[in-house]
Amino acid sequence: MILLESKHICKNFGPKPALRDVNVTIECGKIVGLLGPNGSGKTTFLKLINGLLTPSSGELFIGGEHPGVITKQHISYLPDQTIFPKWMKISDLFSYYNDFFADFDKNKAEEMLKRLDIVENMRLKHMSKGTQEKVQLILTMSRNANLYCLDEPIGGVDPATRDYILQTIISNYSENASVLLSTHLISDVESILDDVIFLQDGQIRLQSSVDDIREQQGKSVDTLFREVFRC
Repeated sequence: MILLESKHICKNFGPKPALRDVNVTIECGKIVGLLGPNGSGKTTFLKLINGLLTPSSGELFIGGEHPGVITKQHISYLPDQTIFPKWMKISDLFSYYNDFFADFDKNKAEEMLKRLDIVENMRLKHMSKGTQEKVQLILTMSRNANLYCLDEPIGGVDPATRDYILQTIISNYSENASVLLSTHLISDVESILDDVIFLQDGQIRLQSSVDDIREQQGKSVDTLFREVFRC
């Protein structure tokens, strides 16, 4: 079943387009890597999916609906930076999400927090960057959403935190949901990916399953990525 489909999506911010003729299909039950160097258009595409931007041309469908009020109820979005005021406590964030999102599972969030040995009355300003990243991921993955959009969830954190984040992603999405994970750190995420989308200068260079890349080209996703983008 198709969860997300973009048809000839273009997005312009000025003379140089951020996205050009992007055609993407994502099925249910997949972890998909949106892969490309910085400035390739990954964040722009995720913002379009989440209704934070509108396309200059083309159409985008999530569950057959254009991005809007209905689709926002079924998408859980992790932006590429911490968005909450530093004075807030974790308990405040849990209450906020519980009030704002009907699909937020507070029990799941509390259980994940307990495994990290973090107390709910701790304020964000007293946490390390890695701990803040974990808390924001817990909030995102504790929603029972159909699509999880994660923008650079492992960028700028230590290896132990990366491992925790990837394990949390694997453990907390349902077989009927999909994860769209944006990153340029291919080797760190390749083991959890089902499909990949290569994005360069706002254009799709490749959309394929990880298995097809390995079987047909005899290469890892990381090796192919480095060849395509000359890393």
